[in-house]
Amino acid sequence: MTTEQMYSLPGMPPLPVCMVSGQGAFLWDTSGKKYIDFNAGFSSVNQGHCHPRIVEAMIKQCQTLTLPSRAVYNEDYGKLCKRVCELTGFDKAAALNSGAEAVEMAIKVARLWGYKRKGIEQDKALVLTCTSNYHGRTLGPLSASSNEKLKEGCGPFMPNIGPSCAGNIVRFGVIGDLELAFSTCGPQIAAFMLEPVQGNSPVGILPAPSGYLTAVHQLCKKYNILLICDEIQSGLGRAGYLMSYEREEIMPDLAILGKSLSGGVYPVSMVAGRAEVMDVVSAGQYGSTFSGNPLASAVANAALDVLIDEKLIERSQMLSKKLVARFNAIKSPYFERVTGLGMFWSLSIKQIHPQNRVTGGRLAALLLQRGLLTNSFGNVIRIAPALVIEEKVLIRGVDMIEEALNDIAEIEGEIEGDQTIHG
Repeated sequence: MTTEQMYSLPGMPPLPVCMVSGQGAFLWDTSGKKYIDFNAGFSSVNQGHCHPRIVEAMIKQCQTLTLPSRAVYNEDYGKLCKRVCELTGFDKAAALNSGAEAVEMAIKVARLWGYKRKGIEQDKALVLTCTSNYHGRTLGPLSASSNEKLKEGCGPFMPNIGPSCAGNIVRFGVIGDLELAFSTCGPQIAAFMLEPVQGNSPVGILPAPSGYLTAVHQLCKKYNILLICDEIQSGLGRAGYLMSYEREEIMPDLAILGKSLSGGVYPVSMVAGRAEVMDVVSAGQYGSTFSGNPLASAVANAALDVLIDEKLIERSQMLSKKLVARFNAIKSPYFERVTGLGMFWSLSIKQIHPQNRVTGGRLAALLLQRGLLTNSFGNVIRIAPALVIEEKVLIRGVDMIEEALNDIAEIEGEIEGDQTIHG
């Protein structure tokens, strides 16, 4: 930990533990202590840490061919694109590396479509988002964000992208805001991009209100605006569906995938979409040195095999019911509410203790000491374990949260690892 602090840039303030191994829903630190992992690599290991089938596919591919470059074809990339299209119902797919890179690609596709298909004046296309979104931390996603803390000191930002147009703010889940924005700026709007389940909102994990996605889809059709769904965190079983937008039986024009597309062993992301949208990209406008390489493709194909063969989407739905029932049984004066969908939840804490002893940061630190890894931001802790977690382990994790909530008020002074600026 000391070496990392000395030689690396600070990112999210980490908890004071160094993990050295993982398997399934568990992690182990340098001392051999075992932890239940309720974070799952921020939804990157839905299939569990170091899933043997995914690791085996990676090792096997490493021994034959890893990166011949996109200047030539390879046997695995076409198979991956075909598999993603067959699973999602889209026509074409494009692989990238990080989720933020895929978001950038989706923005590029939307702008190209706006100029070539919709007839928007060159360099005038808008890509609309909504408040409290999290699409990444590169400049494109930051430009789309309303999080001023993340954006501080990073400007100037990309023009014509973000949660407002002509002074009209588009709040997540408020369909009237979107209708006003579309009616005001519609001819210039190429796309509306959102997370069907917001993964980093100020109040925690936040699914779109019932009926919102359907209404959004209808408005996009009415005004000839592309609908882009960012499924990087909420997709691939995390929210109980292959894609969380399936909850309202809609089909966007583009979807963005990442994180568990590789089961957490290699960075892989994709943009998938309808042919008439994806085909606006000309030769040379899409590319990345590592995108679609044989290693990435073999790993992603194996990760998808695990997701389908082991019925992890169905398992997510089943475990979600058990989880909600256990949430409803929590008894603590400091428990406020839970929000989420499938196996993608956050728990909010009432910060009512007179000495401010019951906070998200203190709770996460205490849980770490007791063998449960969570992430906190503000008064919220994240509950999103691997989909392979055993039911009894899942329930034990919530038991530990309830116990800690009821013990923490009696603990005076600092708790080692309290990261009060998570968020």
